[in-house]
Amino acid sequence: MTQGIKTFLYPVKDGDRAKLFYSTLLGIEPHTDGPYYVGFKIGDQEIGLVPNGLNAPISYIHVADIQKTIRVLLDAGATIGQEIKEVGGGRLIASIKDADGNVIGLLQPA
Repeated sequence: MTQGIKTFLYPVKDGDRAKLFYSTLLGIEPHTDGPYYVGFKIGDQEIGLVPNGLNAPISYIHVADIQKTIRVLLDAGATIGQEIKEVGGGRLIASIKDADGNVIGLLQPA
């Protein structure tokens, strides 16, 4: 059902400062550098910076079929955190909450 946790998004207040920090930390420049998202690719992992977009860091489990995965998780007691939305290039994301309120991101690659 899953391909593992491959995407980590971090909320940032100052995009330029965060970009400099993460470029230094990771030793690479971002592959995507926009006002709403700055992305770094390390192997098969994506590290993303989201200015003013999140309340806390969130990890995304990559899944082959996001709709099916959500149905199965809802049956297992999850609740919807964020409905499915397309975020560019056919990539779909959503989030669910487990019974303890922990947010789990789901990402279906294009």
